[in-house]
Amino acid sequence: MIAKLNLPKVVSREEWLAARKALLVREKELTRSRDALSAERRRLPMVAVEEEYVFDGPGGRASLLDMFEGRLQLIVYHFMFDPAWDEGCRSCSAGVDEISRGLLNHLHDRGTAYAVVSRAPLAKIEPFKTRMGWTFPWYSSFESDFNRDYGVTLNGAAVPLAYNYQSAGQEDTGTGADGEATVELPGLSCFLRDGDKVFHTYSTYARGLEQTGGSPHFLDLTALGRQEEWEEPKGRMTGLGAQAGSPEIRYPDEYRD
Repeated sequence: MIAKLNLPKVVSREEWLAARKALLVREKELTRSRDALSAERRRLPMVAVEEEYVFDGPGGRASLLDMFEGRLQLIVYHFMFDPAWDEGCRSCSAGVDEISRGLLNHLHDRGTAYAVVSRAPLAKIEPFKTRMGWTFPWYSSFESDFNRDYGVTLNGAAVPLAYNYQSAGQEDTGTGADGEATVELPGLSCFLRDGDKVFHTYSTYARGLEQTGGSPHFLDLTALGRQEEWEEPKGRMTGLGAQAGSPEIRYPDEYRD
């Protein structure tokens, strides 16, 4: 199979080193640009969360403040799990499966909590979570407007669809458990607390979620890359694995190796 791929050109070690040093200049530029962008992100203003959201969680009923677990910051992953579904989204599952104990320890050490929120009821979330072997806190927003307010449950019957701060295509809609035209989408939101007051500081969606896992960035370091159709140079897709967002993506418990 590999002989059919458009592999990199074979050169001497000297030629490779010259090309690598040229690329390093570009990488350093990107690093400085990323640092500047992160600084701009930290300079964003914040919005007080006035809504009294109520969630169902591992310890019973919980507020958004409870999810902080006494820490200063909270990262919420909006996991696609419609109340009508029996299993969570495959792509979301692949993403949160990369949330390791080490990552959580490092977040906690810097005063930051991590939680997953879905619109499915807890009675569906907990069996799926147990099946996947996950231990992070996972809450149900079934009885609140949290998902809609943070742009991950879209209801075209109520308001014009908008996702990632722009209009979303009507063709993406489906039918939710309540019979309304709805669609579930992924996202991530960050919150900060000052005492008992909670503030919304940031949300990101779509490809902005790549940085929350890890495997895409590891694959970006390799010659074959992520093996997605949009990548350049063309001709480096191996046919191994499923494309990002594909229904063929396996659940974590479906891997045999």
